[in-house]
Amino acid sequence: MKSILTALLLMALLGISALAQSVGADVKKTGKDTEQVTKKAAKKTAHKTKKTAAKTEVATKKAAKKTEQATEKAADKTADATEHAAKKTGHEVKKGAKKAGHETKEGAEKTKQAIK
Repeated sequence: MKSILTALLLMALLGISALAQSVGADVKKTGKDTEQVTKKAAKKTAHKTKKTAAKTEVATKKAAKKTEQATEKAADKTADATEHAAKKTGHEVKKGAKKAGHETKEGAEKTKQAIK
């Protein structure tokens, strides 16, 4: 009976040992599978990040060009408006000076006649 019990115990230990080896092999395989999936995901992420960065660069350059063009247009319009205002101001000053000169002359004539 002792030998049967020893044999059963030995068989149980061998079974547990085989089961432990099987579980260990499964864990190792799962680890390798996880590593491969992780590497693939990292590679795809890096590729997509690179593509997105390139698209962002192109979009940024386009936006900068549009901003530059709009700024140039605004500067041109401002220069034109300033020039127009300066001309109009000069014309109005000239008219005012002419009118003042005319009125001064009239005043001088009236003063001259009043003195006579």
